[in-house]
Amino acid sequence: MKSTARVVVIGGGIAGCSTLYHLTREGWTDVVLLERDELTSGTTWHSAAQVTNFGMTQTMVGLKSHSIALYKDLADDADYPINYHHADGGLRLAQTEAQMDGYRHFASMARGMGVDFEVIDAEECARRHPLIATGDLIGGLWDPLDGDIDPAQLCQALVRRARKAGAEVYRHTPVSGLTQHPDHSWTVHTGKGDIDCEVVVNAAGYRVNEVGAMMGVHHPVASMEHQYFLTENIPAIAEAGHRMPLIRCPISDFYCRQEKQGLLVGFYEQDCRTWGMDGIDPHFTNALCPDDLERVTDVLEGAIARLPALGEVGIHTIINGPITYTIDGAPLVGPVPGTRNAFCIIGLRAGLGEGGGHGWLLAQQIVHGEACYDTWVIDPRRFTGHANVEFTAVKAIEDYQNEFRFHFPNEHRPAGRPAKTTPLTPVLAAEGAEFTVVNGWERVEYIKPAPHFRPTLGFRFDEAFDVVAAEVAAVQDAVGLAEVNGFNRLEITGADAHDFLDRMFCGTVTRRAGRVGLAYLLNAHGMLKSEATIANLAASDRGPARVWYGSAAASEFHDMDWLSGHILPGEDVRIRSLTNDQTILVLAGPRAREVLAGVARGDWSKSAFPWLSVRECFVGIAPATVMAVSFSGELAYEIHLPNASLYAAYLALREAGAPHGMRLFGARAVDSMRMEKGFLHWKADILTEFDPYETGLGRFVKIDKGDFVGRDALRQRRAAGPRRKLVTLALDCTHAPAHPGASVMAADEVAGTVTSGGWGHRTGLNLAYAFVTPELAAPDTSIAVDLLGARVPARVVEQCSYDPDFSRVRA
Repeated sequence: MKSTARVVVIGGGIAGCSTLYHLTREGWTDVVLLERDELTSGTTWHSAAQVTNFGMTQTMVGLKSHSIALYKDLADDADYPINYHHADGGLRLAQTEAQMDGYRHFASMARGMGVDFEVIDAEECARRHPLIATGDLIGGLWDPLDGDIDPAQLCQALVRRARKAGAEVYRHTPVSGLTQHPDHSWTVHTGKGDIDCEVVVNAAGYRVNEVGAMMGVHHPVASMEHQYFLTENIPAIAEAGHRMPLIRCPISDFYCRQEKQGLLVGFYEQDCRTWGMDGIDPHFTNALCPDDLERVTDVLEGAIARLPALGEVGIHTIINGPITYTIDGAPLVGPVPGTRNAFCIIGLRAGLGEGGGHGWLLAQQIVHGEACYDTWVIDPRRFTGHANVEFTAVKAIEDYQNEFRFHFPNEHRPAGRPAKTTPLTPVLAAEGAEFTVVNGWERVEYIKPAPHFRPTLGFRFDEAFDVVAAEVAAVQDAVGLAEVNGFNRLEITGADAHDFLDRMFCGTVTRRAGRVGLAYLLNAHGMLKSEATIANLAASDRGPARVWYGSAAASEFHDMDWLSGHILPGEDVRIRSLTNDQTILVLAGPRAREVLAGVARGDWSKSAFPWLSVRECFVGIAPATVMAVSFSGELAYEIHLPNASLYAAYLALREAGAPHGMRLFGARAVDSMRMEKGFLHWKADILTEFDPYETGLGRFVKIDKGDFVGRDALRQRRAAGPRRKLVTLALDCTHAPAHPGASVMAADEVAGTVTSGGWGHRTGLNLAYAFVTPELAAPDTSIAVDLLGARVPARVVEQCSYDPDFSRVRA
């Protein structure tokens, strides 16, 4: 066995085999795969192995399209063909118009990735799948490339190609330990010897946390028992003259596909159970769990009602095996949080169908630092400190129970809540708050007009529209108060802190005490990595001179890893997280200054505390740090408070605000107002697929200021010109917002993709942000958005459609 390698991949299922193969495709051939038993002896061997193009984000559609193309190439390899039933077609069924709206949106989104889905009615569903009953159906979504593949053959084919390129595979070689060295390299310990390597990849399937423990980390992955059975032959299948399409049914929680002349039928029962929570037998390989069909009786009854032929045929074989889930159902593919030179490709509940694409994107990240797509939807750092074992398990159960029921916009499912709260959470709940979830935090979405107020879930404007409008009006005309919890806050100190930040950001980073600035991080390719507010705090009795770095709540692990990984040897820079210690109260509106002056000593006039200032003070008796910044486009202050003093500050502000008509507002109102101002959301509009010039942030770049991360690459990109430009669109409709991923159309061609959408209550505009081809980016350009199956006229408007000279913010 080799004693050194560039990369060691641990695990010989689809995740590990795909990663190994794609590493060689990216040019890294000094790579090794270690498997504790035989290849595919974990979940892979008993997978139902369906290969669909369907995904709920463009990244997921893109990686699945890569999987399909790769598998077709492998199947057509004359030297080593594999069994792949390509393009049998597949149906996702619907019995409500809201579900059909969802399918229309997903078809629009997929179109932007070169994938053509069809939204069809119930009669057409029956024509394409002659075994189904359609009495309660409205229609469904048709995926023409749906199919299934042989799991073992697929993995062997990937390994065969990897070996031909120079990779090595060692079976029956369990990993017993991992040691990381001061230079961040690794030694992988096995019973057959050690391997020194630069990079370790955890692809260990349901044993993910056994390998994670060797690194000193826990991954939010849990296993669920999953059952399917194979039927005896069904005469109607043989008589059909073609293979049966696949079915996925959110009504009765089952799926089925053809297997020889019968059906393979799988179940997502409500009475489901986790597996392996208290440890896994080391000898559990090529093994299954005990059958338990009684647990799926209710789901089976629904399947028989949908496919009456099932009630007339015997069961040939029952399979019950573990499959892995994460908190949101999407896998964890990318860097291991808080650990250098360590990656994972885990939690692949649909591993066979997606694994080709996951390994492709991971290999790009390992070799190049980023993938061709923004991979946040599968990034392991999207879950932070709340993602413990119990939380993961209850979310896995919930996701399993809703396998084929996609999330609607503004749908917040109940499992695992509340995970993160502040002292104000019960107070705001008593005020009638409806909560959304941001990185586990319970954040106010809006204040309900009545205790039992529940908007209809769907892709159209709902009953909360007028509620949000009233909150926006209060902020515009008087003053509003909102809690913004979970905001990522890092305190940066040390003699080299400002030089470090200047090197990290592409623009000017203010060094003046008492001032605040907005700045952008780039990756090595000149693409946008993150956005941050930088506040310089002077030395005081609360601490030495220091910088506060603030960014999106979801970026907590992401930004810490990026910044700490760039501190040079000998550089005096220290970074400490305050994210879970402090919370922000936002005071916004033309009367905000009067309210603040009523609770905090000092001169808060425009001349004494202008826009983009920061000051320490007391709000009532609560120690506070106040920043004059605004995400709403109104005069506003962010009041940063220790959680221990949060309630005291809240009471003081509510009392001072009462004479001014102060009203609570929530995240939906904020989102409406930020759209009108042209303000962007990280990982919605700020993506690693685009540079700051393409994203309309060129004013924040100082290309000649000196060296900074990504400068040389950005210069080359600027010289080459933009591939896309981010624009603001005004849609000519009032029934629905544009949803992320919707295709922008010019004639019959896809010309761009929506990133955010929402109603601007101050402007009366239905707004959307979209990346479009440069020739369509000029204001007043007419264009269309494929919105819920209809071409909606739209026009390009100025990025800031409300108070473009920022006079209200500077008031």
